[in-house]
Amino acid sequence: MATAELPHGDSAGTFLGHPKGLFVLFFAEMWERFSYYGMRALLIFYLTKHWLFSDSDAGIIYGAYTALVYITPVVGGYLADKYLGQRKAVVFGAVLLTLGHFFMAFEGEPAAGNEGNPIIYVFWLALALIIVGSGFLKANISVIVGQLYPRTDVRRDGAYTIFYMGINLGAAMGSLLCGYIGETYGWAYGFGLAGIGMLAGLVVFSLGKGLLLGRGEPPKALAKRTEWSMYAIGVALVGLCWVLIQYQSLVGWLLGGFGGLLVAYVLFTAVVKLDPEDRDRIFAALFLIVTSIVFWALFEQAGSSLNLFTDRHVDRGGVPASVFQSINAIYIILLAPIFATLWTVLGRKGLEPSSPLKFGLGVVQVGLGFLVLVWGANSVGVDVAVPVVFIFLIYLLHTTGELCLSPVGLSAMNRLAPAHMASLIMGTWFFASATGNFAAGLIAAATGAEGVGEEAGKELVLSVYSTVGWYAIAIGVGVMVISPLIKKLMHLDTLRDDNVGDDLEGQSEAGMEAQQAGVHPSTRPAE
Repeated sequence: MATAELPHGDSAGTFLGHPKGLFVLFFAEMWERFSYYGMRALLIFYLTKHWLFSDSDAGIIYGAYTALVYITPVVGGYLADKYLGQRKAVVFGAVLLTLGHFFMAFEGEPAAGNEGNPIIYVFWLALALIIVGSGFLKANISVIVGQLYPRTDVRRDGAYTIFYMGINLGAAMGSLLCGYIGETYGWAYGFGLAGIGMLAGLVVFSLGKGLLLGRGEPPKALAKRTEWSMYAIGVALVGLCWVLIQYQSLVGWLLGGFGGLLVAYVLFTAVVKLDPEDRDRIFAALFLIVTSIVFWALFEQAGSSLNLFTDRHVDRGGVPASVFQSINAIYIILLAPIFATLWTVLGRKGLEPSSPLKFGLGVVQVGLGFLVLVWGANSVGVDVAVPVVFIFLIYLLHTTGELCLSPVGLSAMNRLAPAHMASLIMGTWFFASATGNFAAGLIAAATGAEGVGEEAGKELVLSVYSTVGWYAIAIGVGVMVISPLIKKLMHLDTLRDDNVGDDLEGQSEAGMEAQQAGVHPSTRPAE
């Protein structure tokens, strides 16, 4: 039976006022994020210390990998919507992810790049499996959360907040445990633990199928032949990513070519097929999407150049550098409820910043984070280890910036896109995240200089951070200046609910997006 035909209800019972299926999704996603962020915390070190890639090459590989992680949900989401349904897509993605994380535990002997160690091809396969697995799982499990509730159900925002807590709880635990074990006892143990986490997520999701109230099933009767054809497409996509991750320049061409066509198609559709107000909303959405690229290009230094900087130039007190990857997730768990409440309170008083203004604030904060780190490093001298407090400060500013941009962007994409373009606009949003992640790899590559001393290397990183920090602040201020114009294009006073048709005139943005301050990614990416 198609998901759309099933009545919404709590036939399986509730827990804390929510369908029990929400907590199945909570734990499944928590373990998926545990595995992903556990591996992410170690990846740049694995590339530079085990495979002996240069900092520049490792940055490019890392950027291509994270970019592909954001591209594949477009394919995985499309196949789920048209054929598989979200539940089967999540299971398939979880199987691929489990295999990928376990393949990461095969390392062989250290070698420079692919010289003399054929296990490098197993490593590329592991990355490809994780990329495609994420594509089938990340977006679709978030969709099932929404399917548990009618669109006008007052519990929806709270449900996404609970789900989002699972995302960041898994991210924090994965970075702490996998990072510590991987750097202390060996790569295979850290990556293996990440694989065990993903396997736990798969088991939880499979055992909890009955609590999902029939949500996420195929949109129509699914023949076995069609189902296996979809899995075959997924396997073929693994093969394609196996090639792309080895030849990272191809990822850049893919992003440029396909991204240009995607934006052109969205613009054509908006101009030719939409009424003036919907057209303006699409223009506003595209502006926010382009702005997000700048943010992610800087924010995603966390797993690459900033991770290496923490390892080499920060007084960590003996704590493994990868463990610091958990700081962002911990900050989000602590600060997201505060931000959600803040937007709501400001909204009731008519003082809530508009979505474009929040985007500008987010970009300013991510730039300011780098400048604070540069100031802290220069204040103690190039030949002295940077006090660890400045790492906590840069992550704090990046997290507050993220809470101003990422969940707000997800909410804005849902509100601004007409129903028949919702998936297209959300796909464009994730594609922009992919572009930002690839750009992050290029920035990380610029911080790497081979054959120079430690002090010269540190100066180069700080120089790059200073440059991108000031550019980000300038761009963020520019976005804030023109934010009233972008808000006008959003036509918030004439937005209507697709289901009930109630006029939303006079409703503050807080009522529509503040509680979604926890919806991240896939949501994040996941950030």
